[in-house]
Amino acid sequence: MDDASEFRPSQTAATVGALLAAATRQLPGDEARAEAERLLGHALGVGSTWLYTHRDDVPAAVEMADFERLLERRLAGEPVAYLLGRRGFWRFDLQVTPATLIPRPETERLVELALERLPADRPLRVADLGTGTGAIALAIAHERPMATVIATDASADALEVARANAQSLGLAGVEFREGDWLAPLTGESFDLIASNPPYIAEDDAHLSQGDLRFEPRAALASGADGLDDIRRIAAGALAHLRPGGWLLVEHGWDQGAAVRAVFEAAGLEAVQTEQDWERRDRVTLGCLTDRRDPTAGTPSV
Repeated sequence: MDDASEFRPSQTAATVGALLAAATRQLPGDEARAEAERLLGHALGVGSTWLYTHRDDVPAAVEMADFERLLERRLAGEPVAYLLGRRGFWRFDLQVTPATLIPRPETERLVELALERLPADRPLRVADLGTGTGAIALAIAHERPMATVIATDASADALEVARANAQSLGLAGVEFREGDWLAPLTGESFDLIASNPPYIAEDDAHLSQGDLRFEPRAALASGADGLDDIRRIAAGALAHLRPGGWLLVEHGWDQGAAVRAVFEAAGLEAVQTEQDWERRDRVTLGCLTDRRDPTAGTPSV
């Protein structure tokens, strides 16, 4: 076991502690230990506390073989969320599949900003565009039970995951519709529209690196500058916002100025960009002011 690259749990009567130590040596990055614990806990069907209190236990051969397969897949680059089929977001543990983008902590900032604009004491209408796992829609529905939340996605497979998450969380009030961005919302208006759309440039080298290699490309990349889908959403939003309604869109850390320009060109007002917890531009928002008439037409972008 001196050479971690040659360690094979299924061929070694190793203890829980030895398995964790060997896997930590093999896995790259600062999260190596945490990933090793999650993978081993998944293979054994136990939590992290059990791993520490049973460090000298020797798992069964079939459990070690399961752990070895998970470890090999992770070493090949497959995201931990897909290996476990789960990812934490907001107050939830969401089902995740390769049909969905993996929810990320930065998107919780979008939820926080949405909730600041959604009073809890009255019924409101909210749309989540490109819902994926349902993360944004379900977080808002959980925190604003009086709101009507409609979530759209062009992927039927993603919507199946989102519906399963809603059912497991007991959030039956969220409605899921298949279609591209605002297309399933014809004739409807909302107090707030939120989206975490694709915003990576099509030729960005990061798309062929790390976890991004395994996530659905349609949920990641959008045109030469990454903003094609944001332009479409902003251009159509005014026709679906009530007076005083807000559009909130997540984007890349270096896209704040460009997205503000897109919002302003679309006719949104009070446009601003908010930063995430690491002080990077992350969410741009704009409003249909009370004095604007959305039926007057939407400027071209």
